[in-house]
Amino acid sequence: MQNNRNRYTFGLGTVGRDMVYTLVSMYLMFYLTDILNLDTSVLWWVTTIMLCARIFDAFNDPIMGVIVDNTHTRWGRFKPWILSGILLSGIFTILLFTDFGLSGTAYIISFAVFYLFWGITYTMHDISYWSMLPTLSKDQKEREKIGSIARICANVGLFAIVSLIVPITGYLGALCGSSQKGYFILSVILVAIMILFQCFTLFGVKETDESRHRISQHTTLREMVRVIFKNDQLLVAAISMSLFMIGYMTTTGFGLYYFKYAYGDEGMYSVFALILGVSQLTALSVFPLFSKCFSRKKLYTWSTVLVVAGYLLFFFAPTDTMLIIGIAGVLIFVGQAFIQLMMLMFLTDSVEYGEWKFGKRNDSVTLSLQPFINKMGGAIASGITGAIVIVSGMKTAQSAADMTESGLFILKAAMLIFPLFCILIGFLLYRSKYILDEKLYQKIVDELAIRNKTA
Repeated sequence: MQNNRNRYTFGLGTVGRDMVYTLVSMYLMFYLTDILNLDTSVLWWVTTIMLCARIFDAFNDPIMGVIVDNTHTRWGRFKPWILSGILLSGIFTILLFTDFGLSGTAYIISFAVFYLFWGITYTMHDISYWSMLPTLSKDQKEREKIGSIARICANVGLFAIVSLIVPITGYLGALCGSSQKGYFILSVILVAIMILFQCFTLFGVKETDESRHRISQHTTLREMVRVIFKNDQLLVAAISMSLFMIGYMTTTGFGLYYFKYAYGDEGMYSVFALILGVSQLTALSVFPLFSKCFSRKKLYTWSTVLVVAGYLLFFFAPTDTMLIIGIAGVLIFVGQAFIQLMMLMFLTDSVEYGEWKFGKRNDSVTLSLQPFINKMGGAIASGITGAIVIVSGMKTAQSAADMTESGLFILKAAMLIFPLFCILIGFLLYRSKYILDEKLYQKIVDELAIRNKTA
């Protein structure tokens, strides 16, 4: 009964969080370039700020993991940080989409402050949220069920924004008199949804008795480095996942630009996103069935085959042929859904691997690498997107008719060829270095159970 409750209350908590994260990570750049229409000089500064702030925030994730691991309150380690982080990051989300009438240096400074503190406060609840996952069960299949529901809910939030961003901001903009006000109102609505759905986690999730009564040893910053760099399986999983997320987030970051400046119909982006969202949610729903029949290594291999086929088909597809583009997108996102969930499980399982190897459990430091990876991927993707928007000519173009052949090639190469290269390198690293399969994991869990009984 508790397992069912945790599966759904944990998963529902991320619906609103991923709506807000999607708005900022995927559409803030579009808001700056096509809604506020920032000057090129200001845009270069903003792109640099976003890249540096995300890199700083990514390296701040493991430090936040140490803080969470060392937290002891009557409400546990995780929930106080989830609550405070949700409220503060909500405020800074709204500020990022508020027009204070500033320009030039004044805008650059205010944007830098808001964006930096948005990242820091989002980290507070993101680290503590995902750190709860290893404490809910040690059974791999149960973790996969919890993780798949969480990823489904996260993708519901993500694709709700991806598929509706154009019509909703268009409607709100027409209602309020400007596109900027449309984005502002949307940010307020999404922050309210984020707080609402996070209440499911805050009031519904219950950790296992073992987790609640475990007295965690104090973790120092020096030990944090050891947890990350001495845990070879965690490191391999983290690097492989980083390469995958850099590729994936670079591709998604160009989505709206592609349909506006290559396909020539910005409105079709919502249709494309809806198809991909349904495909990805379906893949996540059936993942537990596939995991019963196939090993994770086989699932990762065939998922990578789908992704590679999708990227190649997308690159060579005519820019005006939605059918081929749609099929390519389905292949990419079905494979991506499987891979992203498996990588979350790889990180989660390395908690027990680290405990087995070093005699100390560090849930939060270990799981802090997931948001670290996502932010590093987002940072690099944002930097690439901002630079390509300027270099390819999209910054000065009004529509697809204004794009040159060389500009379109630069866009497609950055969106499809570079990401494919990153994804393939990550897969090859996993195949050659990751050894924490189902058999070894079960051996570790059994030995830890004996060790804890005799302690």
